[in-house]
Parts: sequence; C-alpha cells; structure tokens
Amino acid sequence: MNTSATIAKQAVHDKLESQIKLAEGKLHTLKAQAENARANAEIKAIADLFPKKQTIQRKLQDLKKSSGEAWNRAKADLETLLADLQKSVKRIESKARAH
Repeated sequence: MNTSATIAKQAVHDKLESQIKLAEGKLHTLKAQAENARANAEIKAIADLFPKKQTIQRKLQDLKKSSGEAWNRAKADLETLLADLQKSVKRIESKARAH
C-alpha cells in the first residue's frame, strides 16, 4: 500500500473517530440532563445507544485492520452505523430541549 493511501485511510479513520467521540460526549451530556429531569424514557433511549456506540467502536477497530475491498465495506458499514447513531442522538437532543 502506498503512503498516500495510508495517509488517506488514516484521515478517514481520524475523522470517524472524532465523530464517534463527539457523539459519545453528547450522549454523556444528554444522559446527565435526562437524569436531572428524571426523564425515564429519555434515560432508557440514551442507555440503548451506548451498545450501538460500542459496536461502532469495534467496527472502527475492524476498519483499522482491513484493507482493499474489505476496508471499503467496513468503512461503508461504519458510516451507516454512525449516521444512525447521530440521528438518534439528535432526536433525543430535540426531545430534551422540548422539556
């Protein structure tokens, strides 16, 4: 694998990892807000997202170990899972703001 491809893959990895950390930070903030408001439904919805976040973290590790077509599939899967997590986080954020 050439250096530019390695750098490009690392850039994608770093970007995805940053997005995961941002989503994780938002999850922790939302959980604290939900606990303060005693919003049990929100607490459960947030708690349900942490396993998804862990799955995404594992997929990110898989991405690091992949190459070729497997890397492309792993990247696409990871991006789909991350988009779903981000959508769920935004939905919970909207509900939290409505309280």
